[in-house]
Amino acid sequence: MDLAKHQRRPRLQLKLQHHPDNLHALYRESQDPIERSRWHALWLLATGHPIPKVAQTLGYSTRWVRDTLHRYNQDKPMADLRHQNPGQPPLLPPELQEAFRQALLQPHPRDGIWTIRNAAEWLSERLGRPVDPRRAWSWMKRLGFAPLRPRPRHRERDLAEGEAFKKTSSSRSFS
Repeated sequence: MDLAKHQRRPRLQLKLQHHPDNLHALYRESQDPIERSRWHALWLLATGHPIPKVAQTLGYSTRWVRDTLHRYNQDKPMADLRHQNPGQPPLLPPELQEAFRQALLQPHPRDGIWTIRNAAEWLSERLGRPVDPRRAWSWMKRLGFAPLRPRPRHRERDLAEGEAFKKTSSSRSFS
């Protein structure tokens, strides 16, 4: 049996680059919650607390504490860099959003009604690439509009019967 396989991991040592009081100050001044937790863990480790105790105190796993310790020893930033990702720019720049809003206020040039498909075609022309109708619908909702489409009517409807139904339907009891 190979004993090297069953040996314990080497003990992690904190390579202090800050005085424990400075670690405490960094912990207290941090605005980012993840960075704050990491500084807190490092401060506790610097004051002599073992890794399992720090993990239990902060409510994290021992692996998280060890990863934080590795991060600190390798001079990596303590802040969560995911918060600095601005993300992808919106499909419509602000000037095109306003142009789309103004276009929706007017009747559609072809048939007078702004359907989702008409909105997608309008956006495709302006952006120079195809726009999915679902994306057009989401932009219409975001700008406070709904696609206009007349309600379907039966050809052989009786208008008088329909009006009579409207007047009596609210007084019906559904028990």
